[in-house]
Amino acid sequence: MSARKPRFAVPAGACDTHFHIYEAGVPAAPGGPQPPGVFTAEMYRAMQQRLGLQRAIVVQPNAYQDDNRVTLRAIRALGPGAKGVGVVKPDVTDAEIERLTQGGIVAQRIFQLPWGAVGFAQMDAVMARVHPFGWHANLQLDGRELPQWEERIRRLPGKFVIDHTGKFLEPVTPEAESFKSLLRLVDTGRCWVKLSAPYETSKTGAPRYEDVSRLARALVRHAPERMLWASNWPHPSAPKDNPPDDADLLDLLLDWAGDEATQRRILADNPATLYGY
Repeated sequence: MSARKPRFAVPAGACDTHFHIYEAGVPAAPGGPQPPGVFTAEMYRAMQQRLGLQRAIVVQPNAYQDDNRVTLRAIRALGPGAKGVGVVKPDVTDAEIERLTQGGIVAQRIFQLPWGAVGFAQMDAVMARVHPFGWHANLQLDGRELPQWEERIRRLPGKFVIDHTGKFLEPVTPEAESFKSLLRLVDTGRCWVKLSAPYETSKTGAPRYEDVSRLARALVRHAPERMLWASNWPHPSAPKDNPPDDADLLDLLLDWAGDEATQRRILADNPATLYGY
């Protein structure tokens, strides 16, 4: 693992808003993909300290579907700066939602791609259950489909987050209608976007990921107060023999958000607002 630190001084309260934990001896849940390996909270903490991050949002991985045990243990292990995005189904009991809330879960993952435990078909029903407990929606989909889902997403109660710079599986231009749909959602004032995982969709590749970077820069120019940053550690979709270096991914903010005040906003101020730090 790399020992390199980011090229810039990370602000106090910097938050990684999306990563996953996989424990030894916990197999995939029915309907989920195989875990990419063993990646523990202790392993994450070493990376977190190398980058200078202080706060952490653990996201329930598809491998475990709606079995949130590993995510809850990770939140406890990582301490007071950690919270989580969980997964429940519409038939969940109020007692279970309350238990998860007490364990640090603040959002529901909606995954409109293969392996998702809860997709858009169940979104309205599940958000009606968890929103009264203060949870927001965390959405991942192929961003090219945003125009067809835009009105449905707008009807979500409260705040919502869209993963991975929109996750356009074939990167689009900032002039594309699907990207304009993302900007319109941001303009609701209830939508945040994670600037993360460019390697998942980029066709131009490392180190600049220019096709995804131009979308990230456009989003930052449009609404810096709605942008977040995330590592997507341990990069479950990346080649196992060549994962991206997390310091390199964090340093992309030097390009995407060129001034120190905007970097502080994205890394610290915005997540503090959204996640209630």
